[in-house]
Amino acid sequence: MASHAHPHAAPQTGPQPLPGIQNIIAIGSGKGGVGKTTVAVNLAVALSKLGHRVGLLDGDIYGPNVPLMLGALDAQPKALEGNRIQPIEQYGIKMISVGLLNPGDKPVIWRGPMLHSIIRQFLQQVEWGELDYLIIDLPPGTGDVAISLIQTVPVSGAVVVSTPSDVALQDARKAIEMFKQLKVDILGLVENMSHFTCPHCKHEIDIFSKEGGSRTAKQYDLPLLAQIELDPELRRSGDAGQPLALAGPDAPHASSLYEMARAVVAKAKEVGSSESVIQVK
Repeated sequence: MASHAHPHAAPQTGPQPLPGIQNIIAIGSGKGGVGKTTVAVNLAVALSKLGHRVGLLDGDIYGPNVPLMLGALDAQPKALEGNRIQPIEQYGIKMISVGLLNPGDKPVIWRGPMLHSIIRQFLQQVEWGELDYLIIDLPPGTGDVAISLIQTVPVSGAVVVSTPSDVALQDARKAIEMFKQLKVDILGLVENMSHFTCPHCKHEIDIFSKEGGSRTAKQYDLPLLAQIELDPELRRSGDAGQPLALAGPDAPHASSLYEMARAVVAKAKEVGSSESVIQVK
């Protein structure tokens, strides 16, 4: 008599790929206030403008700023059959955030297990469809959300965001070490608030430091994906819900954002092809 699998067999353990999603890119930072969400949102927009199908998962549960920066504060995800969630779509990007489910200034006060549960839901129960890139904006630090993400899905690569200041870079190194311990390929480092250009005399002022991101990238043998200047336009556009990358690759203020997006695409391809070589062996 033929044997059949037990109907209540234990589910597969370990990270499970999300059908239809080619690359899952985590955006992390050691500390808050370095512009990680600004980088994640503009990366998503730039990738979309370059012709890729993009999703953006706001994994910063305690400080979900993606809806504001994407101009989608009033959007509502729809509930679908089978406990599925329809993400909202803004500027051609599919997006989900706890900020859409818990709008306003009421804080989310959750412990670790609830964080794990919402991250799994956002990954597995959201109807992402076919995507070239799913960008995940992680909270700052090296805690629960990053671990839940790595346990749930195979992450293609991580991008670490820092300012050039020694304080930020000290914490960025912790984020780099976390991804290494979790065996996630690090695509590279983005140095945000790299310098400020005086609008009157055009002189470059190093507000936070000089070349700190380059030094840390070299220390870990990582590429420096982009140096994004401290630009009032970048802040204004984020606050207005119209990310600067919407202006396109030829806009003077957006060039470093597209440099970053192209570098992420190139590194993700490189990492993907090296992994497939390893699998063939």
